[in-house]
Amino acid sequence: MAGLKFKVTRQEAVLVAPSSPTPKEHLYLSNIDDQAGLRFHIPLAFFYKHSFLKEDQDPAKIIRKALEKVLVHYYPLAGRPREAAAGKLTVECTGEGVLFVEADADVTLAEFGDLHQPFPCCNELLHDILTPQTVINSPLLLIQVTRLICKGFIFAMVTNHIIADGLGLAQFLRALGEIAMGASDLSISPVWKREILKPRLKPSISLPLYEYEEVQQKIISIDADDLSHASCFFGPKEIEYLKREAGMKTSTFEALSGFLWRLRTRALNMATEQEVRFMFPIEIRSIFEPHLPRGYYGNAIVFACAKTTAGMLLNNPLSYAVNLIIRARTVVNNEYIRSTIDMMEVKGHPHFTTVGSFIVSDLTKLRLRDVDFGWGKAVYGGLAIGGVGAIPGIITWFIPYQNNKGVEGKVVPIRLPSHAMQKFQLELAKAMGKEAPPFIRSLI
Repeated sequence: MAGLKFKVTRQEAVLVAPSSPTPKEHLYLSNIDDQAGLRFHIPLAFFYKHSFLKEDQDPAKIIRKALEKVLVHYYPLAGRPREAAAGKLTVECTGEGVLFVEADADVTLAEFGDLHQPFPCCNELLHDILTPQTVINSPLLLIQVTRLICKGFIFAMVTNHIIADGLGLAQFLRALGEIAMGASDLSISPVWKREILKPRLKPSISLPLYEYEEVQQKIISIDADDLSHASCFFGPKEIEYLKREAGMKTSTFEALSGFLWRLRTRALNMATEQEVRFMFPIEIRSIFEPHLPRGYYGNAIVFACAKTTAGMLLNNPLSYAVNLIIRARTVVNNEYIRSTIDMMEVKGHPHFTTVGSFIVSDLTKLRLRDVDFGWGKAVYGGLAIGGVGAIPGIITWFIPYQNNKGVEGKVVPIRLPSHAMQKFQLELAKAMGKEAPPFIRSLI
């Protein structure tokens, strides 16, 4: 797909509203939903092959009709985020609808090659994704369906993170697929109830929340205009190597995260005394008391945080980083969640710490490739752009992926300044030797 160029002809964007009247009301967003670090748009892309069972059917028309129906159930998504007192966000259920674009591209699915990030054509598949967008007063969802000349298609979506977490988005997409395939009702009814995550009457921050600490240290910031983008694939062989290197019983997430944390820190040439953090979201639906109900699609995550210095991280073995990550996970309990919610109330929904931070979110359990609109499962389903977020270059994802040899593993998008990307690649080869995964795509 390197250097792939094609022409996309878009129809005018339209607003798709619920097919029947929905409540007009203002809905509460939890303190987790509207924290500063989640006020950004998430771009997703799904690639589908031609299906002989759908020979004469137009995916754009079918998905649009299904969208009208599913928005009756997910009617807050047809509303608009509003700013209330003290910067608090709410959702006004206006029924205005979500943006929808039909498009055609003079390219085949086969021409995209081995599908994974980074997609150099992303701006063609996601209408207006590269233009500045405001979180407040804007549509919560934008969808573009692009028909291909091979009769396959690409479903691309941009959504506002304040409205849902990964599991919530996956739930919505499965519902859209169910309706597109003719279901009369949803297998899981959506639940709003963000007030379950309201702060306590007497807010109390009883545990340290390193992920929101104010840091005065000064380091060279990452320039968004100088970011290189690459991806590498870690299959079973590479993962097993990293687990052996850790020298302890550990999960794939912990071993790979600890390894990448160290590698990235070295590539950025951080000073030995620089404080560094590794953060990762933990899903709280079954941890929080009371448990969140089935069908809850809001942000049900808190960030666990491991903290050390660059010198300690790099001068100790991989097991040191892994142990820090394990300990960070174990402290997340109900009181930790309550303290996070209360802290947002007391300190005004602060952004998580960005100085010296690295964030990884594991998307492998979302099963986004399983989203089916009637054309079968997606060839690729997941993030369209690596490193999205309010602060560029500090966030990455583990994305499930099957390579062209049929091997299942994880694709990890990496975004770093150009000089740091070159060092990252050299350090990866040095650290793993013959076990080092090749960079499957690089835009430097």
